[in-house]
Formats: sequence, structure tokens, C-alpha cells
Amino acid sequence: MKTKLFTNMYDFECRLFRSVNRHYDRKFLNFYFRHITHLGGAIATITASLILIFFTKGLIQLTGIASAISLLISHLPVALVKKLYPRKRPYITLMETKVPANPLKDHSFPSGHTTAIFSVIIPFILFIPELSFILLPIAISVGISRMYLGLHYPSDVLAGCLLGCSSGVLSSFMLNQLIFTAAI
Repeated sequence: MKTKLFTNMYDFECRLFRSVNRHYDRKFLNFYFRHITHLGGAIATITASLILIFFTKGLIQLTGIASAISLLISHLPVALVKKLYPRKRPYITLMETKVPANPLKDHSFPSGHTTAIFSVIIPFILFIPELSFILLPIAISVGISRMYLGLHYPSDVLAGCLLGCSSGVLSSFMLNQLIFTAAI
């Protein structure tokens, strides 16, 4: 019974993955997803956080600090889970997967890019909600790009989203408590 449930869930996940990855040969989508995916990479997320910390003031600077803390917090469980649950990437297990040259070689679960982008944007959404109309579509696009590029299953992306959101909420709460305590 349990095995059948897991098999059905994996089959559903593979169908969902294929429904995104099958569009790989479309020019516009290729251009869009191959570029937006980098916004979830280490260079973009770390650089953005540091620029906001060192070159802004007030609420933006505090939110940049919360984003940097969130990014740090989120990647500790990502590194641990990738070691404990070494899931092969879809382009290795699903033969028909379309993937760019020189794909990633590490483990698939969870998606580090998705974790990073959500961990950086959530403090901004919490402290400056007007930005959610811009930031959420970007973060969702990064998550979809990971499947489109054949690098992650949907559950990898979902786990990354949950980890990033959790660390974003946690860091925002911690910073908020620190500011409130300092004000008293």
C-alpha cells in the first residue's frame, strides 16, 4: 500500500516535471528561464543582500540584513538534506529530459536556487508588501526555471520554496524582535 502510494506520487511528479521540461526548445522560454534562473544563484542573492546592507539606509537596509540572515539560515538545512537524501537529478533518471550543456552534478533535493530566492524575497514581502507584485513572480519563475532546465523535480522546488519562506519569516521575526527590544 505504502509503496503504491509513493509510486503514484512519483509518477505524478514525473508527469508534472515533463509538462514543464517539454517546452525546452522554445526560443523565448529558453532565453527567459536560462537568465532568470541565475537570480536564485549564490552570486546574485549574496551580492543583492550585501549591496542592500552596505549601500542603503533605514527600512531597506534592515530588510537587506534580514535577507542575508535568511539566506544563511536557509542553506544550512539545504546542505544537510542534500547529504542525507542524495536524490539524483531528473536529467539523470529520466532519459527524455532536455537539459543544457554542463548540468549540475550534485544532488537534486531540495532546490538551492529556489531556496535562495525565496529566502531573500520573503523579508521584503513582509516589511514592504508592495514589492510582492514584483518579487513573487520572479521567485516563482526561478522555481519553474529549475524544472524547465531539467535540473529539479517539482518536489525539489516545493521543498526549496518552503525552506526559503520559513527562513525568511524566521529572520524577519528575529530582526523585528531585535528592533523592538532595542527600542524599549
